[in-house]
Amino acid sequence: MSPSIPAIFIADSTGLDFLNSIATPVDRQIDWLSDGDGFLNWLEQAGLAPAVIIVALRKKASPGELDRLAAQARILREWFRAFVRERKGRPLKVADLGELAPLNRLLERDERYSALIAIPQRGGAKLEVAQLRRWRSPEALLLPLGEALAKVLAEEDFTDIKACEGASCTLLFADHTRARSRRWCSMGICGNRAKQTAHRRRRKDQH
Repeated sequence: MSPSIPAIFIADSTGLDFLNSIATPVDRQIDWLSDGDGFLNWLEQAGLAPAVIIVALRKKASPGELDRLAAQARILREWFRAFVRERKGRPLKVADLGELAPLNRLLERDERYSALIAIPQRGGAKLEVAQLRRWRSPEALLLPLGEALAKVLAEEDFTDIKACEGASCTLLFADHTRARSRRWCSMGICGNRAKQTAHRRRRKDQH
């Protein structure tokens, strides 16, 4: 059964937010990709697939197909999470590329194309070149995930990728702060918990 609470988007990177689609925000673990419905809901919340496309592919899917796609997405997530956790905090090396064959195989299936679109303006329209995707089958919903993960590799400095320092937190994020001093997934959650724990420890030491 898919979760009823909104997914977590705190990583400052869509690809890392995908890794955070399983988490323990309070006292129990939640997997937003636990089934096909959850998978579609997460894609829509992440803005990785247009709502109209999700509706159309939901209707087109055969029985059980979306649940199988969710299972593939979970496998992709856990594989990439292991890759990131092993290398976070240090620059990527050329040798690391050898571990990325599964991602390249997914990217090879993509059907992106360029098209001119009109942007309405006062007195006329401006033409722009847009990057679009052919959504031929429900399986195409895996493609924007691959693209998001590829952007983590190509656009993020792995020395800036961190794990939240919360004692039981599993969330990852890209630290884009000026001083690269971010420590928590959220100051409102793990940051406050750490402050409260430190405060209790100081009071205990004073007695």
